[in-house]
Amino acid sequence: VQLQAFGGGLVQAGGSLRLSCAASGRTLSRNAMGWFRQAPGKEREFVATITWDGSTTSYADSVKGRFTISRDNAENTVYLQMNSLKPEDTAVYYCAASPLQEGGPYVHWGRGTQVTVSS
Repeated sequence: VQLQAFGGGLVQAGGSLRLSCAASGRTLSRNAMGWFRQAPGKEREFVATITWDGSTTSYADSVKGRFTISRDNAENTVYLQMNSLKPEDTAVYYCAASPLQEGGPYVHWGRGTQVTVSS
């Protein structure tokens, strides 16, 4: 399976972006999916996850209330709506897939997309 994240860009603090993660090669409608990010000089960190059917989501405390993860299984796509962006959200964002319907490990990774938030 190949994952590709896109939708990143440069935005001012307080602005919004929507990231998309498209899967190809096979359907991921039965897989939990997640978004992670890595800022310069820092380790990759968890952002949000969603179960295979979208019934359960989880978020890092730093993004809770501002970011929303969702999915469209018919389109084989996962989204991350990011609102009220802050400079500390600047990072490369990656999507990942788990072999399980709920939870990790997240073993399939796509290329990331850069998000830069200016102050």
